[in-house]
Amino acid sequence: MLDPGPDEAGRDALAQDVRGRIEGKGTLKHENKWGLRKMAYEIGGCNEADYRWLRFEAPTELLDELNHNLKIADGVLRFRIFKVDADAPVMIPPTVAAPAPGASRDRGDRGPQGAPRAAVAAEPAADEPVAEPAAESAPESADAPAAPAE
Repeated sequence: MLDPGPDEAGRDALAQDVRGRIEGKGTLKHENKWGLRKMAYEIGGCNEADYRWLRFEAPTELLDELNHNLKIADGVLRFRIFKVDADAPVMIPPTVAAPAPGASRDRGDRGPQGAPRAAVAAEPAADEPVAEPAAESAPESADAPAAPAE
């Protein structure tokens, strides 16, 4: 997770450095750039991050080197290195991304958030039949004998 503060070129340069280290001593299997996304909580005063995901094979020495370099690198908010089964499926990024910094939060025709809503009754279309209320199974007539009281 990279700090969204630097420009995209700076974040790409940091990711390229990591990619070069991996390809120099290991094998890069898959890479995803998930982009800017909201985080569950703030890290270093940031509430969103540029998510990058790399799947690779590498010797233990490279893992130690990456662990050290990413801990001290400016622009890295958080990182994790996981050992996964080689047959595990590749993760597909979620489809929802955080809005870009300063982007409008337009609600379209829904109006401003928190505004009172007017109640609108739905009317059937002209070509749709209007449903009649269900009639009771046995209507009582006025001249029918009343049930005996017990």
